[in-house]
Amino acid sequence: MKEIDMLLHEQFKDYKIYLASQSPRRKTLLEGIDLKFEVFVRPGIDESVPAGLSKIEIPMFLAEHKSNAYVDLLVKNTIIITADTIVWHNNRELGKPKDNNQAVAILSELSGNMHEVVTGVCIRSAEKLRIFYALSKVWFRKISDIEIDYYLSRYKPYDKAGAYGIQEWIGYAGIEKIEGSFYNVMGLPVQMVYCELLKFINHEIT
Repeated sequence: MKEIDMLLHEQFKDYKIYLASQSPRRKTLLEGIDLKFEVFVRPGIDESVPAGLSKIEIPMFLAEHKSNAYVDLLVKNTIIITADTIVWHNNRELGKPKDNNQAVAILSELSGNMHEVVTGVCIRSAEKLRIFYALSKVWFRKISDIEIDYYLSRYKPYDKAGAYGIQEWIGYAGIEKIEGSFYNVMGLPVQMVYCELLKFINHEIT
């Protein structure tokens, strides 16, 4: 990448940017790089994936698939950002828990083990498409049943892949170490997004 002579948000001042995600964590993270954008979400997008996809292919497929629902918005100087995050353990995806029992089972499985968090991101304009991913490894110490029950009853993480949010109590009390981007585990590898947007606007990708 060439030397930066203008900050990202200055380069995008004449662009309309949409974050197509209902995640409040992604919104907060993208706001952290001072980028001006709007959240725009269309409900009811099918998030099923073809069988046999790898831990990297699943979130990248979904990020691109989500972006397909917004192509009608792509006029000149408009960009859509979509993302999807999965938790991967024992060679399978651990999704969002459907109820308390499933959340207990997921956290009990993660307890005392390492798992991977993979986020796929799609940046799309009328002219270009860029899809990339970030992978982080997360180690949980052995978490007691009492601690799991406390976390679930107080924080109710049923909207989160893997049944936890790293920015919540369980992240402070239960996570021993992380290899890779912390913000990726929250749901958006924002430093990577920043750099990919710079490449995007400076025509360094095709």
